[in-house]
Amino acid sequence: MRPALIGDIGGTNARLALVSPGEVTPHDILNLPCADYPGVVEAVQDYLSRVGATGENAPQEACLAFACPVHNERVKMTNNHWDFLKREVQQALNLSLFKVINDFTAQALGVPHVAASDLVEVQPGQTQAHSTRLIIGPGTGLGVAGVFPGQHAWIPLPTEGGHVTFAPTDSTEVALLNVFLQHHKRVSVERILCGQGLLELYQAHCRLEGVEPRFSTPAEVTTAANQGDSLATAALLRFLKILGDVCGDATLTMGARGGVYLCGGILPRLLEWLPKSELRAAFVNKGRMGAYNADIPIWVVTAPWTGLLGAAEALHNEEVF
Repeated sequence: MRPALIGDIGGTNARLALVSPGEVTPHDILNLPCADYPGVVEAVQDYLSRVGATGENAPQEACLAFACPVHNERVKMTNNHWDFLKREVQQALNLSLFKVINDFTAQALGVPHVAASDLVEVQPGQTQAHSTRLIIGPGTGLGVAGVFPGQHAWIPLPTEGGHVTFAPTDSTEVALLNVFLQHHKRVSVERILCGQGLLELYQAHCRLEGVEPRFSTPAEVTTAANQGDSLATAALLRFLKILGDVCGDATLTMGARGGVYLCGGILPRLLEWLPKSELRAAFVNKGRMGAYNADIPIWVVTAPWTGLLGAAEALHNEEVF
């Protein structure tokens, strides 16, 4: 049988791969810049040509995950120019099965297939077998999703949890929020818990201290924190503390007794900072429900292909349409 096509497509790059029938492990993985192609069809055709999956070897089935809303027939990427109708892509690629899912749905469906060696423990705990798992990840934005073990298949629980309102928990965060409100009409947790949010947190700390910001990108802030800069360090530690607050709230909302999985591109680069941060303390600082959260394990997912694993899972998952 022919392999199927899977993909995890963001605003900048399209990560494409093949998966053999009955498997979830991707192979022939290539990362293609979206800007190099007019649209998804051209990118896929170039990919298939590069890996020799054309003609009689061309995939007849595909599942592609996109970093944008995908519930309508028309899919318009949020952070690049790709814009397509699902049926037209299916026809152009001659596919008998074509599934389009959200990129964080793919992350959620991929988590059950991540190897234990690709999980870094942040908080020990006991998982409950038939319970929701929370998947949350700061990156370009803040993705929040769940995955539930159904009787026959993993059931993804897509959410827009990154857009809930930020709630300060101490006087410093009240002051930081007031700085953010000078630039934004509303401050969601995503406004803070993303790459740009880390930079703005640093700038807000500078504003409160009455000094000019020295750094102008999230990467510069992280580098400066690693080199001991006090305001960059304060911003990074506050970022992780607020992440702990938000993870704790989402865990209570979702009843995520199956564990919390921290995904995305930012946290694997901050592993050394997690033990120094208040992430765990904030996660369990939930008053009467503190003991509830204290028993739930938290991991950072360091697997490089979680979204592709999820696209492979979704391909023949009867709960994913």
